[in-house]
Amino acid sequence: MFLASKLFWLLAQPLSLIFTLLILSFLFAAAGFRRLYRFLSGLAATLLFLTLFTSTGAVMLQVLENRIPRPASLPADLSCIIILGGAFENEVIAKRGGIELNQAADRFIEGLKLAQSYPSARILISGGDGSFSGQYDGDAQTSETFFSTFGIAPERLIREDQSRTTFENAANTKQLLEANGLSNCALITSAFHMPRSVGLFRKLGIAVTPWPVDYRTSGDATLGPDFSQPSLNAQLTTTAMREWTGLVAYFISGRTHVLFPQ
Repeated sequence: MFLASKLFWLLAQPLSLIFTLLILSFLFAAAGFRRLYRFLSGLAATLLFLTLFTSTGAVMLQVLENRIPRPASLPADLSCIIILGGAFENEVIAKRGGIELNQAADRFIEGLKLAQSYPSARILISGGDGSFSGQYDGDAQTSETFFSTFGIAPERLIREDQSRTTFENAANTKQLLEANGLSNCALITSAFHMPRSVGLFRKLGIAVTPWPVDYRTSGDATLGPDFSQPSLNAQLTTTAMREWTGLVAYFISGRTHVLFPQ
């Protein structure tokens, strides 16, 4: 299932899909199917324009980020801080050492802040090696170096280092919470990823307080042309499409109760 989802997304992400449509249009043109050629090439051009030169991706991502707002405060008796992985550049770390964080770094920065504010809370990091090769440390392993650098005792950490997907994050976390007798937990992940994560945790009967971080949009994006930042537009569209695809897939497969959890 993991490899199938990885391969599917390699083909389904916007720029890959556009490239595939162009290849198919050229093949149909060579075979003499001019109408199919015009339709597919026109569709590819339209998708390319929407991806690079409009705010479509920002608006799609913004809807996800606004779905589950951060609460005003966390419970005073918080016993556990769950952090979903995806913030470390583990391939770079394996080659160069050190601690290298990516755009989702807020997951661990905010986790560190909460760990300092709630010194008795355990910290559960969920994230294995999600690469094709499976030869790198996952975030759960790398996080020990990160937290110890800032004085967080290793005994507070619970490492879930087998998960490669969000569903595995939730399922494996459930087992560790039960084994350690933990409840009343905060869940930290990127804001756009929070609806899918909360949907999975609820389906498995895990009550969490969502604590979204890593916002990628301003919150007031509107749909329209945007020629100023095509590479960023493509990145936002790709991230949004991946998350919306995940929501649909998990709902259809019965892993969440509703299509768009709130």
